[in-house]
Amino acid sequence: MPTDTAIHITPRRPHAWAWAALLLHAGVALAWWWLGWHWGLGLLVAVHLGFVWGTLHPGSRLFGPVIRRFVATRPEVWLTIDDGPSDDTRVILDLLDAHGAGATFFLVGARAEARPELVREIAARGHGIGNHSHTHPQARFWALGPRAMRREILDCQHTLANITGTAPRWFRAVVGHANPFVHAPLHDAGLSRLAWSARGYDAVEADPARVAARIARDLEPGAIVLLHEGAPHGRSAEIVAAVLAELKRAGYRAVIPTD
Repeated sequence: MPTDTAIHITPRRPHAWAWAALLLHAGVALAWWWLGWHWGLGLLVAVHLGFVWGTLHPGSRLFGPVIRRFVATRPEVWLTIDDGPSDDTRVILDLLDAHGAGATFFLVGARAEARPELVREIAARGHGIGNHSHTHPQARFWALGPRAMRREILDCQHTLANITGTAPRWFRAVVGHANPFVHAPLHDAGLSRLAWSARGYDAVEADPARVAARIARDLEPGAIVLLHEGAPHGRSAEIVAAVLAELKRAGYRAVIPTD
């Protein structure tokens, strides 16, 4: 059930951050020279902390555009489900069908290669498919260099396009972390980076009621809801069911915004 309220934005100047970094460091050098090392060192630390924040904060636009919500005039939200395909995929698809809900599945390329039939089933049931990296290097995605980052994004893109016949239009950074090297391959692949505005920490929280309650606090028209499948606690499908029930109770529909 698509709706036409999304804005798809690909990075236009993916290397602009490098020029900004050069100017900032030139300014730091001048301050060090004119004002002394105390000021220079303080400004240098501030600049580097800014880059760290821009990398680790899921909604940061420091290095390029990111979408955290979409424009909705009705009580509609966008469900996004990360980390599949998994043993939970078909159960979640059945739950979505039962509730008349749409979702976008952000899939890991290597997992998609291992279970292409699930990828095709997601598409056949009318849901969206997004790029969530090829190997999901959770501990080090934030620190990948330009070549490794390009491989993660473009290998996943090629894998999903080969399986479904359609290249994804959306990218979800692993753990939401996006360092300066993310946006060049996004630009080349025509991908738009999607974050979220409502989450229940369901990748680690196993209690469906707690997850649904946390998400409920952030529900508003145009919210992007983050969920997961295949979590180690084994209750991802139950959590999706609880969130769908909460959406129904609160009068919200889960839609798939168009690109």
